[in-house]
Amino acid sequence: MGIFKTKGIIIAEHNMNDYDKMVTILTPNGKIGCAAKGARRPKSTLMAATQFLCLGEYMIYQGASSYNINSCELLELFYHIRTDLDKLNYASYITKIINDVTDENQNTYNILQLFLNTIYMISESDKDLDFIVSIFKMKLMCLLGFMPEVQKCTVCGKTENLTHFSFKDSGMKCETCSKQDKGAVAISESTGIAIKYIVMAPPKKLFSFNLSEENRKELSLISKIYLNDKLDKEYRLEDIF
Repeated sequence: MGIFKTKGIIIAEHNMNDYDKMVTILTPNGKIGCAAKGARRPKSTLMAATQFLCLGEYMIYQGASSYNINSCELLELFYHIRTDLDKLNYASYITKIINDVTDENQNTYNILQLFLNTIYMISESDKDLDFIVSIFKMKLMCLLGFMPEVQKCTVCGKTENLTHFSFKDSGMKCETCSKQDKGAVAISESTGIAIKYIVMAPPKKLFSFNLSEENRKELSLISKIYLNDKLDKEYRLEDIF
């Protein structure tokens, strides 16, 4: 038992009793389920920072069998997500994925960083939302241990003429080797460069590029199939609401 402080973002909330709620906080050290007693009272000091997708600093009391939020400070509200239904829909979609791939007592520093960067882009930028989510998906797969081979053909090792992406072999294939892989998807040179950039880019520069509409569609298809295949689950935006 004891009290500790952590930064994190609320990725789930559920009402409990008349004025309480249960929240799930994604922290650098995994998810924490906490009771926020009285958080639904109009004048509660816990109200602001215990809402969905609020980033805050939380003082948490660890009891014998549960966690309780003693106090909290709101750091970021992501206001534009709350006033735009499309942004909220996309933010909820990636939150569902994050909820599924994280657990308690887990080193989630890099995943949290990616999640916060993505939420910030959804909230504050004018980039195409599908494009933002495509980048998020591909980078998340890298952080989860499914980094695709982007430097050379996964079969012959050639570094040139990488024209296809293979889901079976998790990476690029040259024109010749792709003929033996019926599931490989043909991609343009620009899309291949974009995938390589996403895999290799540092967190702060992950979203600092653009693609044409045609190339964005290719990236969206690749990232969607790759994530669904590796997580063995189909994630659909239309299932959020």
